[in-house]
Amino acid sequence: MDGSATRGATDSPVDEGWDERLHALWLAADLTDDVTGLAGSVYAMLLSRPGVVSVVGTRWSARRMTYLRTASAAAPTPVTRRPPFTDWSDPVVRPGTAAAKEAGRPVVLEHTGPAAAVALWPGGPVPEGEPVAALECAFPLAGEDWATLWVGLDRSPGERAPLRGQLVQVAQVLATSDARLLARRAHERRQVEDALLAEASLQMDTSLDVEETLRRIARLAVPAVAEGCLVHLFDNAGVLRPVASAHVAAFAQGWLRDLAGDDDWLVKLLRVSSERRDSTLVGAEDLRDGPFGAVPGIGAVHHLSVTPLRARGRSLGTLTFLHHRTDAPVATLRLLGDLAGRAALAIDTSLLYEKRRSDVDVLQRHLLPRALPEVSGLRLSSAYRVADPTLDVGGDFYDAVTVGDGVALLIGDVCGRGAEAAAVTGLARHTLRTLLQQGASPGTALTRLNDTLIAEGAARFVTALIAMLTPADEGGWDVEVAVAGHPRPLVSRAGGRIEEVEGAGVLLGIIPGTRYRSVRAFLEPGASLVMFTDGLTEARGADGAFFEAQLPAAVARCVDGGPDPAGRLAAAASAFRHSGDDDTALLVATAEERRS
Repeated sequence: MDGSATRGATDSPVDEGWDERLHALWLAADLTDDVTGLAGSVYAMLLSRPGVVSVVGTRWSARRMTYLRTASAAAPTPVTRRPPFTDWSDPVVRPGTAAAKEAGRPVVLEHTGPAAAVALWPGGPVPEGEPVAALECAFPLAGEDWATLWVGLDRSPGERAPLRGQLVQVAQVLATSDARLLARRAHERRQVEDALLAEASLQMDTSLDVEETLRRIARLAVPAVAEGCLVHLFDNAGVLRPVASAHVAAFAQGWLRDLAGDDDWLVKLLRVSSERRDSTLVGAEDLRDGPFGAVPGIGAVHHLSVTPLRARGRSLGTLTFLHHRTDAPVATLRLLGDLAGRAALAIDTSLLYEKRRSDVDVLQRHLLPRALPEVSGLRLSSAYRVADPTLDVGGDFYDAVTVGDGVALLIGDVCGRGAEAAAVTGLARHTLRTLLQQGASPGTALTRLNDTLIAEGAARFVTALIAMLTPADEGGWDVEVAVAGHPRPLVSRAGGRIEEVEGAGVLLGIIPGTRYRSVRAFLEPGASLVMFTDGLTEARGADGAFFEAQLPAAVARCVDGGPDPAGRLAAAASAFRHSGDDDTALLVATAEERRS
């Protein structure tokens, strides 16, 4: 063997018919979906060259031969073989490969004499025709792959100088076709990944519940990304806890769920991986010592990836994928990173929402009384319903204040939501409560609250209703009612008769110097006073109708002497509600027979 190399075609005479064949090969390569499908044309072209008795083609990846394809003049149909090659020793990388990779283009080496057959069939039997010389054309492919074309000759290659250039031309066609196919497959895979990521975002964005978000992540990943998926999050103590899992095999669900929290090998891997910025990839060899080396009924895990979940500068946990199939494409680092990033953002958003919702609940509770007072001869009931849990703290409020032997009931609504509305709500409720405890009448309390809101420059308007209930000498209860822009209360009497208490007054906080007047009503034993905010009447049904039209009948049904009339009335409105995002507050006072 000599080491002379040829970098391209020589100035040898034109080989008639070759250009037409090469052009046809270019056209076929441009249309093919698999470069191996060109083998028949390539080998036929090369075997048609004078002096060529055999052709051997190989493809290499990571210094391993992925296939070997042979053809000869006696057997022109290409035969493909793939590892392991049991009848001869493992192939080795030949000199032409290093030269081609260094040059970045096809390189042709010549092998003559007894070494030609050995070079053509490294470690294997000599092919038919006993070539006396061989040309080796090595050429780089996309990435780190490369390929070789070997032609066995029955004469010295110097006598057929055009063959060197023709090998280079064929190699260029194959390399270009391979690069085009890889680019197209990468584009198609990227489109699939983009569609998966878009669906993942859509699925995760439709829920603000952390557990539901995690379940959606696991369900989406299996089997779209891998055969198994685990999601771990850090708890308040900084310990990684399994929070969701999924496996394509139903009987493996329990195994994976138990493994997620108890296996020391996995916990250590997750802890180390969570501290990195990129995904950790673990191959089959490294998995043998862990719990995934042999899974009963499933087979070993071929590949495992752990991607840290990070959002807004915080480490939330890890996202783990398990691949059992050796022939399945492993998720790209781009897909793993993007999916984990979107999942982390969705999880963090859900966690922040839950924290915010918890804070809202705490604030809302502070705007409402802990419990209603016990008043002899009266049965008090209250309810508060949030129409849309995704919204901020509402402005609805109610309270009950004992005044001597009686009780003052108040209910109101601050326009809008959020911190500013909550501040005005607290001001209104506590101002009215203090004034009523000091003995102010309902009208006087509303007048002074109006003056306070205007003096404070409150930017929110307030509606309110106060009912002072005092025991009547003849039994029952005298009721003094003052209204400030609020829905008027209803009285439910025996036989299901519903009456509206008259009364009117402008919104609080608008007109300085407004004076509010009271009207009177009477509750006989068995009658009920029903006070509510406009969230009750403005609930819309599926047909667009308001609950206001059904309110009298609903009051008659719910305020019938049974337990918790306010809760039952609120539940009726919730069942009716198809739309409408205003909260509802309810107060119901039912007169009872007073014992002497």
